[in-house]
Amino acid sequence: MEYQKELRRLIADFKTNFLSSVSLDLVIFGFHDGQLKVLLLRWKGTNDWCLPGGRIRHEESLEAAAYRSLQQRTGLREIFLQQFHTFGDVMRYTNFSKQETMAKLGLPDDVTHELVSRDVSVGYYALVEFANAIPTPDFFAEECCWWDIDQIPPLLFDHNSMITLALKTLRRQLSYQPIGYNLLPDKFTMPDLQQLYETILGQSLDRRNFQKRMLGYDILERLEERKTGGAHKAPYLYRFDKAKYEKALADEILFVG
Repeated sequence: MEYQKELRRLIADFKTNFLSSVSLDLVIFGFHDGQLKVLLLRWKGTNDWCLPGGRIRHEESLEAAAYRSLQQRTGLREIFLQQFHTFGDVMRYTNFSKQETMAKLGLPDDVTHELVSRDVSVGYYALVEFANAIPTPDFFAEECCWWDIDQIPPLLFDHNSMITLALKTLRRQLSYQPIGYNLLPDKFTMPDLQQLYETILGQSLDRRNFQKRMLGYDILERLEERKTGGAHKAPYLYRFDKAKYEKALADEILFVG
């Protein structure tokens, strides 16, 4: 009873306060144990997975709606966020049975069309620090968790294609903008940074050339601390100089390519 009551409230709120035919989908990347990860939702009572998403209020911008949705799913603010594509294919929902899925969710027939109908989705990708994120499901989801990028299951709608395109965009970004401030902890080693780049690019990089190049951009500060606990000589720890990092983002100078 409470579920149905809350559902009716959400539908009324949607019809009154949100744009009806434009949505947004979020490819949220994290990095942990040498793996690039993506945050996914599992719908209640189903084995169906999808990307987190959201709707746009009448009085807010697309970007504001995306940041709001990101905070709801991760608990984080000040996240790196970038729009990468608009998805409007007529056949976006070919792998989705509206009636079957709504029945699994326990939704009455008269609200099915209110919740799932064709719309245009604006895709954003975000970079978050894995350890700080608190994955939180929405009203229609039972689970919100990280998946390794190479273990993504078949997803609802066109969400597999969204992840593929977001990753391609992220790889292109590596050629003209720095990556790492939002994905690595505050202190990290040069091997940590190189592993992140190699994981995103899907290829090995020469250690000496990578280090020389990254230090040459003058966005890193070497600390008088070393990583502890290793069997070999402990590497120095680094952190990003935030002001210089943000300037490099704005200037779009040539990075690893």
